[in-house]
Amino acid sequence: MPCEDCTERDNGSTNATMGFLLLGFSELLSLRALLFLFFLTVHLATLAGNVVIFMAVVMEPSRPPMLFFLHQLSAIEFCYTLVIVPKALLSLTADGTTISFIGCAAQMHLFVALGGTECFLLVAMSYDHYVAICQPLHYVAVMSDGLCLKLAVASCLGGFAVALGLTVAVFHLPFCQSHHINHFFCDVPAVLHLACTQNYTLELPLLAACVVLLLFPFLLILTSYACIATALLHVHSSMGRGKAFSTCSSHLAITFLHYGCASFMYIRPKSSYSPARDKMVSLVYTNITPLLYPLIYSLRNQEIRKVLRKMLKRKRIAQLNWGTVRAVMCGCGKFW
Repeated sequence: MPCEDCTERDNGSTNATMGFLLLGFSELLSLRALLFLFFLTVHLATLAGNVVIFMAVVMEPSRPPMLFFLHQLSAIEFCYTLVIVPKALLSLTADGTTISFIGCAAQMHLFVALGGTECFLLVAMSYDHYVAICQPLHYVAVMSDGLCLKLAVASCLGGFAVALGLTVAVFHLPFCQSHHINHFFCDVPAVLHLACTQNYTLELPLLAACVVLLLFPFLLILTSYACIATALLHVHSSMGRGKAFSTCSSHLAITFLHYGCASFMYIRPKSSYSPARDKMVSLVYTNITPLLYPLIYSLRNQEIRKVLRKMLKRKRIAQLNWGTVRAVMCGCGKFW
């Protein structure tokens, strides 16, 4: 049943002319400066980590499928943090920041689209592990460059398509007069909390998106790892099992981090929405979790460690060559 202070929409134009006020962390006056410095440092470290992995893979002449998918994952994480964190940092410098109706919709769309793309990309990576361990003789033929590209494009298109449908559904709802979002970005539950309608139909688009982006991909990943576990039972070599575990452990860690945080935030009824708690959880999965991804992959994945060592070696060689050139130039100058 609509609330009494709902805005009347004139063919959907009234909401579009109104903006929103992101309250951010207005209740944490004494901690703002400390939080700003901490999350700015985390943000810069996250960007630097993803750029290093991205550039290391780009500079590698031969890229196996796992490096190709890591390259895509780093690009997604880089964009993901840029969509959310700058606005969050801005909210720590004021009592509230305004965002237009279109800007809020665009931020929600990009946030869900990039997160959804990552969900599908994690499925593609689990399939790569499945083929590598369960069908090693057919790996090169199955995981061709063409298939990897198709999986990456399908992941991107799927994420953006689901995000577009969810965003359109959310922003077609009538919003109440109070356009104050008790959050630091336009997250789906926070915006749904402003909707005037009190029935459960407004939660159906979010539920459908959760099924497509979270439940279905997670079941596919579990199926892949069930097949991998079955195959490893027939491997008697401890070295072979250790190599398989090393290959899968980083992907499993990222999967549980990503799906765990997202499931906690979005697979629940609107009645359980708690602004203070949700802001804290969102702060973790939009700042801390993306920082952990490059660390996990650089520490646990042998291929990415090898690529990073090659990049550092090339950098040292370039520095030595440049030092030699400078020494020669200085010697020629003295001679003349």
